[in-house]
Amino acid sequence: MSRALSADLPPEGVRRPAAFLAHRLTAQLPPLPSFRAQPAPQPPRYPMQNCDGCDRGFRSPDPAARCRDCISDRQEVRLA
Repeated sequence: MSRALSADLPPEGVRRPAAFLAHRLTAQLPPLPSFRAQPAPQPPRYPMQNCDGCDRGFRSPDPAARCRDCISDRQEVRLA
């Protein structure tokens, strides 16, 4: 930015500094950096816990939850 403002100054001096500065800021600035989108938010990581039914480790937001296998076994027993 300092190059755009101070390079190639007129030899006779600057008569209207505000106009000179406005011209340099609009006409001679380098292009803006390319836009980079923000990364997608990461899904929450729930704490590890052991299933009460089979002692398998799994992640769940509910501290009293059971693993997938034990939940599906319970549902099969209820349906039968």
